[in-house]
Amino acid sequence: MLTRNPTQPFWRQKSLAQMTPAEWEALCDGCGRCCLQKYENKKTGKVKYTCVSCYLLDIQTCRCKAYGERTRLVPDCEVIQPTNIHKMCWLPKTCAYRRLAEGKELAEWHPLISGTVETVHARAISVRAFAISEEYVHPDDLEAHIMNAFP
Repeated sequence: MLTRNPTQPFWRQKSLAQMTPAEWEALCDGCGRCCLQKYENKKTGKVKYTCVSCYLLDIQTCRCKAYGERTRLVPDCEVIQPTNIHKMCWLPKTCAYRRLAEGKELAEWHPLISGTVETVHARAISVRAFAISEEYVHPDDLEAHIMNAFP
């Protein structure tokens, strides 16, 4: 619920479209889940995650190693924006962008709530414990790395 109370945090006062670039970026919880390779079943259209990450993802920090250049280096990198968030049904249910777009609150482990990025890792929300870089997986083997659920 949006309120115009200056004592409330920005995500409770503004819509996603009203946020500054810095506020928008601060919403990212740093889980790295959006950087996992996805496999789309051509027959059903359903998207499943793999445990294979983009080669630009630093698996320890769960941050992009070349964030400012990611769309040049990885042309199919999908940039999450207020204008396309509602079309990104593949975003995990834990994603702050998705949660706010759906009218939900940030999770208690989110760094803006907890005060530290470590809660994302401690609560096993991040991919740190299980992701492997696409550098080590042959593209033909991607389907073998499909996860039925996040660990």
